[in-house]
Amino acid sequence: AELAKRGGAWFQAGSVQVHLGVEADFRPARKAHPAFLVNDLNELIAKARSMSFEMDLTQPPLDGYKRVHVFDPFGNRIELMEKI
Repeated sequence: AELAKRGGAWFQAGSVQVHLGVEADFRPARKAHPAFLVNDLNELIAKARSMSFEMDLTQPPLDGYKRVHVFDPFGNRIELMEKI
């Protein structure tokens, strides 16, 4: 509720928390990005596709991980990674 007063949001699922704020002169972060470790990357890719999220599947492999970049509805890049 406190962040909402200032135009932000706070999301929590289990022990994971993400705090988001807003800026008056907002520009999407197309390069800088957070990365989240996930358990079933293929399922998340399928879900993102079904919801027409923009994705970048062309990133070079990262040793020990499968990964994909998805873009939120505002154009920000988010990396999803699964340990292999």
